Amino acid sequence: MTYQFDWSVLWTGQSGEWLLQGILTTLGISTLAWLLAAALGTVSGALRTVPFAPLRALATCYVEFFRNVPLLVWMFFWYFAVPPLLPGPLQDWLFNHGAEFWAGMFALGVYHGARFSEMIRSGIQSIPKTQFEAALSTGLTTAQTYRFVIIPIALRLIIPPIANESLNLLKNSSVALTISVTELTFQTRQIETYTARAFEALTAGTVIYLALCLGIATLMTKIERRFALPGMIGRVASAEH
Repeated sequence: MTYQFDWSVLWTGQSGEWLLQGILTTLGISTLAWLLAAALGTVSGALRTVPFAPLRALATCYVEFFRNVPLLVWMFFWYFAVPPLLPGPLQDWLFNHGAEFWAGMFALGVYHGARFSEMIRSGIQSIPKTQFEAALSTGLTTAQTYRFVIIPIALRLIIPPIANESLNLLKNSSVALTISVTELTFQTRQIETYTARAFEALTAGTVIYLALCLGIATLMTKIERRFALPGMIGRVASAEH
């Protein structure tokens, strides 16, 4: 093999700065998208289990619509289709404050929110109905029962699948490079373009993604052990099937 490795390209010139910026952008867009997805998923997942049929139908439409469209299409939709529909001052503000970043964040959040919704629903449905009835018997309303009893229990039950989906969200943030978000994959491609060192640049990106994902997985494992409800995890797994 005649290829001469040169790992110094990763920290010489602007490469180190680009990698750091890519990591920070990836973490930023993933964190904001995760918060949006968790909020949308919790609300829609809970609504899919309420007795009121119109609310169930509304939540189901959200899940089925957003879950069954490719993420790349949503990236393009939020970046190219939505801004022209906004008022002029808001358009100007977006394009002056990283419109591609916010478009990517909303696309990720909405897409994964639909997937989070299914986990919330399965978690709620795995809780015995007697738990719901017992909460109502104490004088709580249906909304209070969901807020103070059902959803907190469901969130503890679904930590393992949520951890997996969180990793998918982080990895899917790389799709944002298609709308020029300067996240990690974008920056590794930029290093490769400027240095002609594809192996070194893409290896660095691979290792960094691996480190980030392993860090999240380790954190979620500790959270799972801290908040797990013994004997109930299996119920969620069966409910998801």
